[in-house]
Amino acid sequence: MTTAQTQELDVQPTPLALLLLGREADPKSERGVECPGDLPSPSDPDLVERARKAKEKLGDKVFVLGHHYQRDEVIQFADVTGDSFKLARDAAARPEAEYIVFCGVHFMAESADILTSDDQKVVLPDLAAGCSMADMATAEQVAECWDVLTEAGIAEQVVPVSYMNSSADIKAFTGKHGGTICTSSNAKRALDWAFEQGEKVLFLPDQHLGRNTAVRDMGMSLEDCVLYNPHKPNGGLTTEELRAAKMILWRGHCSVHGRFSLDSVNDVRERIPGVNVLVHPECRHEVVAAADYVGSTEYIIKALEAAPAGSKWAIGTELNLVRRLANRFAPEGKEIVFLDKTVCFCSTMNRIDLPHLVWALESLAEGNLVNRIEVDKETEAFAKLALERMLALP
Repeated sequence: MTTAQTQELDVQPTPLALLLLGREADPKSERGVECPGDLPSPSDPDLVERARKAKEKLGDKVFVLGHHYQRDEVIQFADVTGDSFKLARDAAARPEAEYIVFCGVHFMAESADILTSDDQKVVLPDLAAGCSMADMATAEQVAECWDVLTEAGIAEQVVPVSYMNSSADIKAFTGKHGGTICTSSNAKRALDWAFEQGEKVLFLPDQHLGRNTAVRDMGMSLEDCVLYNPHKPNGGLTTEELRAAKMILWRGHCSVHGRFSLDSVNDVRERIPGVNVLVHPECRHEVVAAADYVGSTEYIIKALEAAPAGSKWAIGTELNLVRRLANRFAPEGKEIVFLDKTVCFCSTMNRIDLPHLVWALESLAEGNLVNRIEVDKETEAFAKLALERMLALP
């Protein structure tokens, strides 16, 4: 149907259509850490008992890892909780566990496979649980970027630093080219090390963590950073821009943390006088600059643990964690809300639900290995080299 025909019919978009298009707001959704109308129960009570029995049957043969962003129905069966790297190391420290069930996303399960022994088998309950950020940098794109840096005559000066939230292929590229991995907790240490090795850094795949660390923590200017877009010729940059830059940032981001805006910060300060704004460094630079506190997931949890009773907090990170913290600290009189009015789960993290976990555990209990995540040996060797450089950081 043409625009003219539409005008003749006097078609008017409905409020629902405008909402779905992102052009209207739903005032009912603006309720702190609650979802619009609340989500229905995703599983029946029988699944809880089935998960418990399957896990009990497996005993010490299984070790269940639960990332902080997982939903509560899954977290209740985790032997340990934490961020991706902590969980991978916890798995490596349990060599008696034949099966590592990783309730997280694909790159996390890859890291666990890299760090655990050959006798251990890593299982991801839903293979569709990926990571939009990790998917924004493919091995082919990064190899092409390195060719661009080589043609610009600067590749020998560049040290790659890749965020933990990257695929095994990208970690392997990093290890092969003399670089290291970082987490949101040790990004500054990783960059300090990298600049001791070379004059420039290629930071993959999250532009915001790279920019925030360079500018906020290391005193660089925004002009020291350029953004490499893998979808444009030469990354959308001139040779002169590449040669002048200190930080070459990959055009990638977290779909959850990238949604927070400066308007979110200003709005919550207006609505909640005296609120403390605490955000993850994967947020945009202007959000981080306007926040009161900035830190990793573990930092956020510890900050709220140490917060005085009666204090007010707006948190810029994934909703499952924010809701869990709000419920945990409510008895202490701490008011904790999601930073943005419109709440947002990590959609890929939420693919790991109780039905998938039950299926994985029951399959293992019956002797059927399902959804194994296995990194090939060459990729594993170079990725492990990059991870070991991170572990050796002062």
